[in-house]
Amino acid sequence: MSSGNKSFDLADLKRIIKEGVGADESVDLEGDILDVDFEALGYESLAMLETGTRIEREFGITLDDETVTKTATPRGLIEAVNARLGSVPTV
Repeated sequence: MSSGNKSFDLADLKRIIKEGVGADESVDLEGDILDVDFEALGYESLAMLETGTRIEREFGITLDDETVTKTATPRGLIEAVNARLGSVPTV
């Protein structure tokens, strides 16, 4: 887990997406994207699987592929990650 961070937010998601799969120049990730479908943002299931893998490594959790690929919006993915983080034992 990164720096003892116990929560995952939109800034974390944007950073991981940009580092892992890049940002489509035609999409403004800095805008209000919480409820915009990942497909509309230019991220298909393969890109989301890569994003999920990066989240798992950085935050020390396990996300099933279906959660990552079927979650339609950044808000939904952030909520799913935070739900998993809540079940991670504190060291």
